[in-house]
Amino acid sequence: MRILWTLFKVILGLAIALPLGILAVALTFGVVGTLLALAVLTIKLLCVGFIAYGAFRLARFFFAPPRKPSMTPIRELPARDPYYEAAVRELDAELR
Repeated sequence: MRILWTLFKVILGLAIALPLGILAVALTFGVVGTLLALAVLTIKLLCVGFIAYGAFRLARFFFAPPRKPSMTPIRELPARDPYYEAAVRELDAELR
């Protein structure tokens, strides 16, 4: 009788576990398939974006007027900072 009871418990456990396992595998395949489809869609969108950006750069190169050198040259920074020197003199005067 003990063997039959153990066998019944195993059968009952398998009757519950197998459908749940199949459902879990199907759900996992669905999620992985969805993520894979999103990855492929992202790669396609990336390729379209690169082509569109290249076409834009090419059109701008051929049709846009040339740029004028409107940038002003940057002046050289002074070797000494007068504000820093004034702050040092003020600290020296306070500390003496």
